[in-house]
Amino acid sequence: MRIGFDRDKYLRMQSSHIAERRAQFGGKLYLEFGGKLIDDMHASRVLPGFTPDNKIVMLAELADEVEIVMAVNAKHLARNKVRADLGISYEDDLLRHIDAFRSYGLYVGSVVVTQWTEDNRQAHDFKRKLEALDITVYRHFPIPGYPGDVVRIVSEEGYGRNEYIKTSRDLVVVTAPGPGSGKMATCLSQIYHDHQRGISSGYAKFETFPIWNLPLDHPVNIAYEAATADLDDVNMIDPFHLAAHGVQTVNYNRDVEVFPVLSRLFEEILGSSPYASPTDMGVNMAGNCICDDEACRQAASQEIIRRYYRALVTEKREVIAPVQSQRIALLMAKVGVSKEDRPVVPPTLEVAAATGEPASAIELPDGRIVTGKTSALLGCSSAMLLNALKLLAGIDDDVNLLAPASIEPIQKLKTQRLGSRNPRLHTDEVLIALAVSANGDDNARKALDQLETLRGCDVHTSTILGSVDEGIFRALGVQVTNEPVYATKSLYRKK
Repeated sequence: MRIGFDRDKYLRMQSSHIAERRAQFGGKLYLEFGGKLIDDMHASRVLPGFTPDNKIVMLAELADEVEIVMAVNAKHLARNKVRADLGISYEDDLLRHIDAFRSYGLYVGSVVVTQWTEDNRQAHDFKRKLEALDITVYRHFPIPGYPGDVVRIVSEEGYGRNEYIKTSRDLVVVTAPGPGSGKMATCLSQIYHDHQRGISSGYAKFETFPIWNLPLDHPVNIAYEAATADLDDVNMIDPFHLAAHGVQTVNYNRDVEVFPVLSRLFEEILGSSPYASPTDMGVNMAGNCICDDEACRQAASQEIIRRYYRALVTEKREVIAPVQSQRIALLMAKVGVSKEDRPVVPPTLEVAAATGEPASAIELPDGRIVTGKTSALLGCSSAMLLNALKLLAGIDDDVNLLAPASIEPIQKLKTQRLGSRNPRLHTDEVLIALAVSANGDDNARKALDQLETLRGCDVHTSTILGSVDEGIFRALGVQVTNEPVYATKSLYRKK
């Protein structure tokens, strides 16, 4: 992989900049963390060299000074909101986050449930569950007229109703399972309560994208628009920063739109606003750590194509209008790429057209393309996986890693005992069979040893993957796109 981002420089600069911001306020700093904190896969894809755990590693270096507060919106609990990329509920993701933070030696002080109402049964149940796990829970309430009615918000009838989150450290990171969780409101509520108690505290925001000191039309920033196409976010020049400093910077519409209100809130709480622009609030140094701009441009362009395919599949699955895909198609045109610029797409479609059956292709780290076709024994993803592992292990193409005699008993078990109508082996079944064979077969062992090499590789399939194959590729760290076509005409689809 061509590296475009200096990870070590980022860790140094980011830690230093956070320290400067803490010194600015001379007391507590509430640091709102937007985006993914423990598994920022988007950043790792568009900034090659940025590892998914970059941000948490940086925080771990400050472990003795950091306290984490997790926020979750009670309305999201009521709707059983799910993280689309992982397929798990916000409830489960919050617990997953806490486990991950603790594994890095970070202290999780509490959880705050925002938008709390007494009639929200799911929120009550979740609070009881957390407290049974010895996790302290606080409640923040809806404020009528929020965010426009500043006088009411900054009063005993507004922030004053919220339960004060007791913290023991001066760098308080406020994060959440997803957007709209009330992170900023939590920070401002805490500053209000601190001020009432004579405690000096301030606020800053850590949002990786859009990158403020990259051009508006840079593919990395456009890739962020593609990633948030469902939220209808738009990157824009920060007019407040331009007016205050005469410098063009990039922010996104929601932060720009809310900034005048945010400034008034600061003025009401602190007497004056510490910031002249939304950009001023940020502490993101990612743009200063790009070491190969072209590598990042190419990576971001590929990510936009991935997002396009993901939107097409979502629209097909949910039978909804092609709003997101059309929006991303415009972004693709903006950076001058098409779906055919994804190297694994043309070979996949060629094999599918030649065989009349589902097909797939993978691009290996050295740029070689390996395809897979559907057979009586294997699905196309399974065949492609075995073909790729053989090539990486230096095994002749005519060598069968799995003998038909070892596949047939599995097929019989599936169809005759477990009620499956599809006799072909899925990727999980192939990998298990390969692992069993590796005990006595040197070729199988060599192939299995190459699995880690597939991490970060790109795959395309001519049909929408089933949940099993999708899960296996996710576990392998493979980046998959699909044509928005089902392999069968069944109406019911297992999720």
